[in-house]
Amino acid sequence: MVAQKQPLRAGPVRLCCAAMRNLQAVILCAGLGTRLRPLTLATAKPAVPLLGRPLVGYGLELLQRAGFDGALINTHWQPEAMAAAAQAEARALGMGLAVSHEPEILGTGGVFRQLRASGLLDPASDLLVLNGDVLFDVDLPRVLERHRATGAAATMVLRPMPPGGGYSPVEADAEGWIRRIGPHGVAGRGTGRLFTGVHVLSPRALDLLPPGESGVVERLYAPLLAGGDQVQAVEEPGTWLDLGDPAGYLEAHLTLLGGDWPLARHGVHRPAAIHPEARVDASARLVRTSVGAGAQVGAGAVLDDCVLWPGARVADGERLSRTIVTGSVRVAVPLQAGGISGG
Repeated sequence: MVAQKQPLRAGPVRLCCAAMRNLQAVILCAGLGTRLRPLTLATAKPAVPLLGRPLVGYGLELLQRAGFDGALINTHWQPEAMAAAAQAEARALGMGLAVSHEPEILGTGGVFRQLRASGLLDPASDLLVLNGDVLFDVDLPRVLERHRATGAAATMVLRPMPPGGGYSPVEADAEGWIRRIGPHGVAGRGTGRLFTGVHVLSPRALDLLPPGESGVVERLYAPLLAGGDQVQAVEEPGTWLDLGDPAGYLEAHLTLLGGDWPLARHGVHRPAAIHPEARVDASARLVRTSVGAGAQVGAGAVLDDCVLWPGARVADGERLSRTIVTGSVRVAVPLQAGGISGG
């Protein structure tokens, strides 16, 4: 099912040079969200609220601030809810949105082949790709400028590997050309970095993808690495929050509630911790807690390091700590070793 027929391009607001005009953007939203269950039983992971706003909205606003007037998303799990959340965010931003549904998941490579086949993706345009399940403080214009300046077939955005992260390392040489991605390529050519999920793919790179399901590393990046000097690296050290499981989801909230707003430098607005349409009794005590629209907190309730989704309810006198509350479930998140809690 396709909700938009015409390809969407970047507008002239920031990406104003002629070399940038043939450019499109997709936010990947088709994952199952298995690690985040039960929070994702009724919604896709990119639609879960972060500070009361669907996570996908931050990616869309990053694109808008970088000059895009439209974007593409793909859906699979809970597609109606996912599409509705993204469409509402796009409308609020004045952006166009194209939706491509995958009855069967096509993988990290097959999605791009389907977008081309459906006519949503201009075969002559470069494609900027964002993951819909992370919040990343990334300078998109800088990334796109590097991609065009180097003439790379693809450009991957990297950041320092977090301690004990367990992610496949990506290594680049002194000139910024990537030589290894996980098991593919030649190891020992640079310090292992984390692939953030943000990358830019040229038409000649996308031509490598076969029909049907495929993985972008195996079917696109591995052949490019074998050809040499085709995949460029851009390092962006900004805040990168992975909301992949309940612990990561809660810690992302606590990070944002306890410090600066990392997307401020891109002009992305910061939502209030307590939504103006929430009802919090004056006698309740909230510490590092996010409360969504329509949520209710009763008299004398004490909430410490909690997340309340839109429409959630906390009764009079309840005491909750490190708990995610939705309209249907509550998920308590144990304190990790070395973690901190609110006071």
